[in-house]
Amino acid sequence: MFIVIVSVAVAGVLGALSMATRASADPLIQKQALAIAEALLEEVQLQPFTYCDPDDPNAATALNTAGCTAGGAEAIGPELSAPYGLETRTGATTPFDNVNDYHGYSMSGITDITGTAITGLENYIASVTVANQALGTIPASDSLLITVTVTGPPGSNTTVVLDGYRVRYAPNALP
Repeated sequence: MFIVIVSVAVAGVLGALSMATRASADPLIQKQALAIAEALLEEVQLQPFTYCDPDDPNAATALNTAGCTAGGAEAIGPELSAPYGLETRTGATTPFDNVNDYHGYSMSGITDITGTAITGLENYIASVTVANQALGTIPASDSLLITVTVTGPPGSNTTVVLDGYRVRYAPNALP
């Protein structure tokens, strides 16, 4: 009788372990996607949020877009032409230098800020959107909603979406 009871218990425990082992890869993909999204969101949030492109001579002192030099006012999306060139995330001469520049950015296969592919993450896709959105008493013109979406490898059915805010503050605020 003892052997029968122990055998049933062992069979149940082995079944549970087998199920846990089969599903153990899924949390890894979810955690990797989350880590990618967190890293990209932090990268974007650490960029300046100024009225003028940071390359504009008046970027540190402008109190609104009228204070920027011709063509230097910052807008949603990367600069595509003069005076500050074609900006890209990994650009050696004209890298993204403002939160707004990341709007519409996407990468298939995850790379670091220098453009070097990160081994093991080549099947992930990441994208960023940036939009003006009011945040409490802060007007939409001074607050950005940043949304980072990361999709896991095909067949994983893993998608992670993270939102973050960036608000405008000194040097572009009244004292």
